[in-house]
Amino acid sequence: MAWYDEAVFYHIYPLGMTGAPKQNSYTEPVHRLNTLLPWISHIKGIGCNAIYIGPLFESVGHGYETTDYKRLDSRLGTNEDLTRFVAECHKQGIRVILDGVFNHTGRDFFAFRDIKENRENSVYKDWYCNVNFWGNNSYNDGFSYENWGGHDLLVKLNQKNPAVKDYICDVIRFWTREFDIDGIRLDAADVMDFDYMKALRQVANEVKPYFWLMGEVIHGNYSRWANDGTLHSVTNYMLHKALYSAHNDHNYFEVAHTIKYVSDMTGDSLKLYTFVDNHDVERIYTKLNNKAHFVPVHIMLYTLPGIPSIYYGSEFGIEGKKERGSDDSLRPELKFDDYKDEEKTNPCTQLISCLGKIRQNTPALCYGDYKELLLQTTHFAYERKLDGKSVIITVNNSDNDVTMNLACGDTREYVGALTGKKISAYGGSIQVQIPANSGEIWLPDEFADESFKPIKATEIKKATVVVKAESTESPETVKESVKVQAEKKPDTTVTVPNKPYEEMTVEELQEAILEKMRKNGPVTDYMLDTVRENTHHGSLINWVKSFN
Repeated sequence: MAWYDEAVFYHIYPLGMTGAPKQNSYTEPVHRLNTLLPWISHIKGIGCNAIYIGPLFESVGHGYETTDYKRLDSRLGTNEDLTRFVAECHKQGIRVILDGVFNHTGRDFFAFRDIKENRENSVYKDWYCNVNFWGNNSYNDGFSYENWGGHDLLVKLNQKNPAVKDYICDVIRFWTREFDIDGIRLDAADVMDFDYMKALRQVANEVKPYFWLMGEVIHGNYSRWANDGTLHSVTNYMLHKALYSAHNDHNYFEVAHTIKYVSDMTGDSLKLYTFVDNHDVERIYTKLNNKAHFVPVHIMLYTLPGIPSIYYGSEFGIEGKKERGSDDSLRPELKFDDYKDEEKTNPCTQLISCLGKIRQNTPALCYGDYKELLLQTTHFAYERKLDGKSVIITVNNSDNDVTMNLACGDTREYVGALTGKKISAYGGSIQVQIPANSGEIWLPDEFADESFKPIKATEIKKATVVVKAESTESPETVKESVKVQAEKKPDTTVTVPNKPYEEMTVEELQEAILEKMRKNGPVTDYMLDTVRENTHHGSLINWVKSFN
């Protein structure tokens, strides 16, 4: 068992949370990172025992166009500030992982500046992909290069170059030695070279016991990236989507189907990084049609298989919506004094605090086997079983109370972890009533000893929202429609050519992925949409190669 098996993460985008300027003038350091020190006790207080923070290092703008991997961004302070921040986290029992932007650099990075100055004579000309001195780029440098995501600001590193690999490995050693970090989240891991990631894993194994490597992977077979040779875990974007849309559509079959799909892909031992929002997607409170669903969504986040994460500010129920292609509203400045009393007054914060403490006191939620107990469109029950004892989770996304009769094995008494309500089992089953738009975590009474005190969370009131009509179809009909709904026909038919994936267009790669999906079963609308929405060539290549 490693520390990350029992982790509950708090995710911080520091440039936003501290109110740093959008552009870096490279002037004297401003010690904004120190304003996050008071937040550490809040993070611990809501039951989080790990922080994922980043990007942190010197960059031009949003942080993902690195200028210097060995210097804290001057808008945030100095290296000493980061050392102090990590030390204070460790003092309070909180692990820290940093954002590792190792797929690309910014244009101010020393190697790229040398290419601009020395062109063909630069010793760093092979540090980047497809540098062509006969071409040009949007900055009119007089040469072209491969960028990331269509942005010339992000210059793609040549990860097959041993010098690049050695340099980044030394960066990891430096971060561990200088700041005493506990792991790294790899940005854009789904387009990284696999030998490159294997080298990073070897360094991770060397620098510190249980040093954790987690990667940003959106599509594909997660086990291709997360295994004994590459990363310990990856982001579970599939479950992220299922959690909010299952509530908006009143359809828990989507969650159940996603859990099974991911489990079949990865096996039961791999713990994925689970979340309902982050710095790249809209806030969960914004995405939910019915704000009261904040409760069952987070109950599931904390009790389904995986390693849960809360994005800074979402524990307060703040809103955040992408506007005109900008992520700024997703990454706001938060001042500690404005939120220091929220755990006493804010029902969203109270709920998150309860769930964090429940998870830390309930090993079955970290290690227990998962099993469905009851599945309907509007209500869902499942268990996490460890050492013969079952923790039972019940959620309800409808506007009406529901009653569930659930098998419970040999346990005689249960207590509701959120409410403290006690129920007795009869004939190997329990009957529970779940209020509208709510849920509960039922613990065997022996788990609720003196170290565990149930806390009743204040109800989160339903806002004035547009709620989709609930389905009148039978559960079995809806189940089949979710799993086997007819694929929407694309506007044009694209033939998959017989040539290497690297030579295919985006459209050809998308069709190749869909073709492989069809061999494994029906392609749902959701699966089709996720393929069509991904237009990154490198990501699509890795995705299509991930199929067995």
